[in-house]
Amino acid sequence: MTIGSVARRAGVNLQTVRYYQRRGLIEQPAKPDSGYRRYGKSAVDRIRFIKRAQELGFSLAEISALLELGDGHCDDVRRVAEGQRALVARRIADLSAMQGTLDALIDRCRHERDPGHCPLIETLSHIGKDPSSDA
Repeated sequence: MTIGSVARRAGVNLQTVRYYQRRGLIEQPAKPDSGYRRYGKSAVDRIRFIKRAQELGFSLAEISALLELGDGHCDDVRRVAEGQRALVARRIADLSAMQGTLDALIDRCRHERDPGHCPLIETLSHIGKDPSSDA
């Protein structure tokens, strides 16, 4: 199949396929005399693998490492996945903290009686500000 067919079947655009080739994630078939490179179903499967791994938060470098490890290295793959899970857990904790901060700021806005004063804007204006610089 052509590169366009691979892209359509894998649910990506043509530039993505070419980018993955440049990154060494998928092989670029030799160019025959006809001028059209022919790809097999394995190219579609590999691109789908890459997209699913990205959805789980893996970087392209990590995906490349996973692809190199393959099926025969389950313990190594598990360790990579455990590292990714730890990153996801940290992101969730960070997002949860952000949500709590936003909830508190929104609550302060709800109870503000002065229409010319916004507690959220005031708080954001002072986050990380050096108190000695107010002089």
